Amino acid sequence: MTWNIPNILTLLRLLAAPGVAVMFLYFNRPWADWFALMLFISAAITDYFDGYLARLWKQTTKLGTMLDPIADKAMVVIALMVIVGYSSMSPWLVLPATVILFREVFVSGLREYLGDTAGTLKVTQLAKWKTTAQMVAIAVLFAQGVFEHYLGMSAMGMDQAMFDAILSGEDDDLHGLRWKMMGMVWTGHAGLWLLWIAAALTLITGVDYFKKSTPYLKD
Repeated sequence: MTWNIPNILTLLRLLAAPGVAVMFLYFNRPWADWFALMLFISAAITDYFDGYLARLWKQTTKLGTMLDPIADKAMVVIALMVIVGYSSMSPWLVLPATVILFREVFVSGLREYLGDTAGTLKVTQLAKWKTTAQMVAIAVLFAQGVFEHYLGMSAMGMDQAMFDAILSGEDDDLHGLRWKMMGMVWTGHAGLWLLWIAAALTLITGVDYFKKSTPYLKD
């Protein structure tokens, strides 16, 4: 096995995947949301640089080729698990997350069955956009959690009437409730839209991968 900078970046991204979940075990919210968001964004950035540097320096290896898709899937699956687990289990969130998780498990099993043949099925540009859409959607949804908990902290001790009066502009907004509410709403809606787009791309690329693999599945 060859250890170079691209492979080390890929390994760090793989190790960061469970770290996202660990943040919620050792830190209270919204600090856990902040740390998970920063860790996820940092890991997502390495997804671009490890491949770019490997091609630039001609350091593409079998180890890196094997670890890269595993790291991507681990990041997405664990982050979605955390987001769904701390959500209100809204079907608008659970359904696209289920599509993404199902596709990742299905394709991983298919790749394992195909063995060396899987290497001949090249990653398409649409599949790369799928991964990008997934990571952007997850980052935005983590940001929504940050806004949500700062809003809750600022509104602590207020009754519903006072809260509504501040949001409507009838009372002075001394604690920044309005911009925190706006941030929570916008990131929540944007995150869900992006997740649905990612789910659609995930489904399309999954069907495409299955069609390409069918010649190797015939008896």
